[in-house]
Amino acid sequence: MPRFSVIVPAYKVQAYLHDCLESVLTQSYPDLELIAVDDRSPDEGGAIIDEFAARDPRVRPVHLPENQGLGGARNAGMRAASGDYLLFLDGDDTLTPDTLRAIADRLKETGEPDVLVYDHARTHWDGRTVRDPAAAQLTERGTAPFRLGDRPGLLHLRTVAWNKSYRREFVERAGFAFPPGSYEDTPWTYPVLMTAGTIATLDRVCVHHRQRRQGSGPGTTGRRHFDIFEQYDRVFAYVAVHPELASWRPVLFRRMIDHLATVSALRDRLPRAYRAEFRRSARAHCRRHRAPGHPAPAGSRLRHALVRLGLLRAFQALRLASVVRRRSVKAAARLLRGLRRVVLQLHYRVQLRLPVRADRAVFSVQGDRGHGWDPGALETAFRTYVPHIATAWIARPEHHHTIPTATRRVTPDTAAYWTALARSKYLVNDADFDRRLVKRPGQVVVQTQQGTPFKHLGLDLQERPAAARDMDFAELLRGVDQWDYVLSGNRHSTLTWERVLPGRYTTLTHGRPRNDVLLRATSADVARLRECLGIPKGTVAILYAPTHRDYRRTQRLPLDLDRVLRRLGPRFTVLVRAHPTYGCLPFEGAGASTGIFDVTGHPSVEQLCLASDVLVTDYSSLMFDYANLDRPIVIHAPDQEAYEAARGTYVDLRSFPPGAIAHSEEELVDIFATGHWRGSHSAQLRAAFRERFCPWDDGYAAERVVRRLVLGESEAALPPVVPLAERRPVPSAAAAFARSALTTVPQHAGPVSSLV
Repeated sequence: MPRFSVIVPAYKVQAYLHDCLESVLTQSYPDLELIAVDDRSPDEGGAIIDEFAARDPRVRPVHLPENQGLGGARNAGMRAASGDYLLFLDGDDTLTPDTLRAIADRLKETGEPDVLVYDHARTHWDGRTVRDPAAAQLTERGTAPFRLGDRPGLLHLRTVAWNKSYRREFVERAGFAFPPGSYEDTPWTYPVLMTAGTIATLDRVCVHHRQRRQGSGPGTTGRRHFDIFEQYDRVFAYVAVHPELASWRPVLFRRMIDHLATVSALRDRLPRAYRAEFRRSARAHCRRHRAPGHPAPAGSRLRHALVRLGLLRAFQALRLASVVRRRSVKAAARLLRGLRRVVLQLHYRVQLRLPVRADRAVFSVQGDRGHGWDPGALETAFRTYVPHIATAWIARPEHHHTIPTATRRVTPDTAAYWTALARSKYLVNDADFDRRLVKRPGQVVVQTQQGTPFKHLGLDLQERPAAARDMDFAELLRGVDQWDYVLSGNRHSTLTWERVLPGRYTTLTHGRPRNDVLLRATSADVARLRECLGIPKGTVAILYAPTHRDYRRTQRLPLDLDRVLRRLGPRFTVLVRAHPTYGCLPFEGAGASTGIFDVTGHPSVEQLCLASDVLVTDYSSLMFDYANLDRPIVIHAPDQEAYEAARGTYVDLRSFPPGAIAHSEEELVDIFATGHWRGSHSAQLRAAFRERFCPWDDGYAAERVVRRLVLGESEAALPPVVPLAERRPVPSAAAAFARSALTTVPQHAGPVSSLV
């Protein structure tokens, strides 16, 4: 029994059928059967199917004695299917590479749901590829399947059969089949989704749906579009014999009205002679299936009323007026925004003519977030070592509470913002400032970067389109040309920055200021932080920090933390620090009762490092900072090859890891269960890693940078770097607890064997 039965009906698609069948048979997941149904096609489609069947035993040809239409051909394919899951593909469409593997992984991850819904993109004959605009409904929310009532927004996706996979046992038990006629997907899709006990989503383009210039079924003109009425009759008839689905009638009614209005508005589908008849039929169907007591949403009532009354011409006029109104409002808003930009730029030009103030410094981080990271550590050092310089921090209003009271708060793109950029001598950021910034003579731009580079950056992304996306490399280099200084924490960073971000800047090899706190914290600080976070005493706190995957649109945690903690037991807790692109994490009720703490929004990652006992990450540069603490690091890299193929890495974790490496959840649990995470071999790996990547982080990096930049001290006058062997980072709470337990063990006078 194969895993998948891919059913492909073929009728007058001979020019595209080869690509369709090839896209299925070349999938990286080979456990499939391809049921190609020749719907008595008058072209060479049947012969093409037989050619594929002769060369690949996974192809099962089905030749129908007479044309039965798309629905009948699919039904014939289902009767011949033996796979666990059914997939439908039109004969002129294609599966994207690795689709079946992605579907198989998601099905396993979500517990074999009845239906898995995935995304598609339209490939137009002129070369354009457009992803479904409703794809936001496919956001993956953890591994638990759901019912349609939990996410009714799925009904806004296209009512087609080929954007889903179906558990064959579920389809056969419910007796689902495609009806004859056009719009046959409508009475299939709605009943399937409403009846499914479990549904899951896969936020990935799995199908390229071809939009042909001519001959595509939905775009042809004729009476076939009247079939839509009979198909909706079938939908409501199904609901009538299933009382448990009665609550869906108002929703289906509104979807029907929207569908009818869409068909009537498309001039290429209904000839002028049929439009009046179509309006009368639409009015009759609206009266027949209207669900009293369930009014349409306020914004749709007039539109629905016009369709019910058969006033489709009035509806089209209303639709046109609505489009004009929306465009007018948008145009007015754009005009106001443009006027505001002009006024602010005039203000900026005036400020540029005033003198640069040597007693002013402005700081910011990427995304205009709150106070922290390297710029935050430098801002604090400015106030400590050069208090005569007034500092300002640029951040969005929701982050102003994180800014120290002694620091001026500046909101982006305001008059104060442009004044600060125009007149401050020191401009410090871990990303580029506004692209409209004019760097003046006498200004000093300090680029702190965002940690030690692990993944490809800068010019190296020219060969990584999945990661680069729409990066403007010319604009990137224009920003680099404004830098005066770049901070580096190790030789690896220095060499990488100068190669992938070439410029005339000076590299300051003084360490990373944000890591000063890691080297200067005390045991009392650790205890206080753990208490504030609510970490139970005596437990091992795992800081779990997965990074962003460029090859995935929807980000999700690679680990099932509930399952991991159940296997590790109550001695462990997890602090989850997800990348900002992960959105809401898939667990509720996090806290001491579950052992999982969601600290994604915590303002200081350095405090989380201090509070934890071990770091678990995949490809995050946080591993380089955490190594300063000389605490265990475990790498969980289940998709290392895919990540490296999409993004590229500078450090080979296979040959130079910071600790134990797990390639699966099972291996990760085993590493902790056996104690390998803090064993002697892991300690040796960590020592070599620290020696290579933590040479200058001794707790005084920010002081050295400020004294060099502002006070102009020479390299020889700066505080010397404390050698690695002489540094004494604060021990983790678990290590301190273990040492205290050893010192309080009572001494026995008997032989050692008596203690065993």
